[in-house]
Amino acid sequence: MRTGLSRRRFLQATAAGWSLAALPDAVLAQDATQPPPRRAFKPDEHSVTEPASIEVNARPLPSFDTRDRSRLRFGSLEYRSGLVLTSSFRGFGGLSGIRLDAKGERFIAVSDKGSWFTGRIVYRGREMAGLEDVEASPLLGPDGRPITTTRGWYDSESLALDGSVVYVGLERVNQVLRYDFAKGFTRAVGEIVPLPPAAKRLPNNRGLEALVFVPKGQPLAGTLIAISERGLDAQGNIIGFLVGGKTPGQFSVQRTDNFDISDAVLLPSGDLLILERKFSWLGGVGIRIRRIPLAQVALGALIDGPAIFNADLSHEIDNMEGIDAHVTEKGETVLTMISDDNFSLIQRNLLLQFTLMD
Repeated sequence: MRTGLSRRRFLQATAAGWSLAALPDAVLAQDATQPPPRRAFKPDEHSVTEPASIEVNARPLPSFDTRDRSRLRFGSLEYRSGLVLTSSFRGFGGLSGIRLDAKGERFIAVSDKGSWFTGRIVYRGREMAGLEDVEASPLLGPDGRPITTTRGWYDSESLALDGSVVYVGLERVNQVLRYDFAKGFTRAVGEIVPLPPAAKRLPNNRGLEALVFVPKGQPLAGTLIAISERGLDAQGNIIGFLVGGKTPGQFSVQRTDNFDISDAVLLPSGDLLILERKFSWLGGVGIRIRRIPLAQVALGALIDGPAIFNADLSHEIDNMEGIDAHVTEKGETVLTMISDDNFSLIQRNLLLQFTLMD
C-alpha cells in the first residue's frame, strides 16, 4: 500500500509523540499498593498472550551514512553492521530494550506491548546476518498472568540483568518488575520492586526509561540505576534513582540540547553510556550517546559527560530505544542498538552494531 509520506517525513511528524498511545484511566490510577483490578483488560492486537516460536526476517544495512556509503567512523564509534528486522508475527515490533550474553549472541529483548523476545544473533564473520531461535512470550505479573490482561500494564521500556535476574521497567505506570529466569526463563513470574515515592510522581509518558544493574567490583555494586526519559527536577535536569544498594535515593542527569533519555549501559571499564534522542521541527530527529564515569553517579549528584556519538536522519536511524555492550574474543567493545517501530508501516525495527574505538 502506498502512502503520501516518506519514512523521513513521517518520523519528523511523529517523533515528538512516539509513545502517546491512549491508556485507560483505571491504569493511571493503579499503584503497587492496590490489588489487580477484578476485570480483565482487553489485550492490544500486538500484545503476546502466550509463548510462540516465530520467524524473523533480516535485511542487511551495508552502510550507516546514507550520503557517504564508504564512511565507517562516527565519533568514537565504527560501524560494523546492521539489520532491518521484519516478521509476519503481529506481535513482533516495538522493541525498546535489549541485553546480550557475553559473546553477543543470545539476546533478551522487551517490546513496549508487554512482551519478551529471546533468540540468537547469527554472524557471518564479524557482521550480523540474521536472527534464529526467536521466541515471543508475555511478561507475567505477580499473579502469573500476562501484565497486559490483568493490570492493563504495558510500555515495558527497559532491561537490566543481574545474573539470572532480569529487571524490567514499565514507563507509563513507573514500576519495575523483577524476574528470576532460573525459575522458568520467560515463564518466570514478576515481582514488584519497591521504588522511591518520587518515582511514582514521574510523568506517565516520560517516566522510567533506562535501567542498569551495577555488578560486584564497581562503585555502587548491587544498586539498580533507574533513569527517567524526561522527568525533570526543579533545575530542568533529568531525574534518576539509585534503587537498593548502600546509598539509595535520587540524582540528576544534566539535560542539554533538548535530548531525552532512551536507555543506558555500563561498560566493563566502569563508564556509563547513555543513549538519548531528540526532536524539533527545525532540527528534525537526532540521537546521541554520552559517556559518563560511574564514579560521578551518587546520591544527590548532577552527572554529565561528553557526547561520543551523534546521528540524524541522514544516517540509518529510527526510534532508537535500546543499547547494550559486549566484548569480543579480540577485545573489541561492541555496542548494539535497537529501535522501536511503534508498529508503524513506515518506521523500522533496526538492529545496529558499532565498535567503540576510544
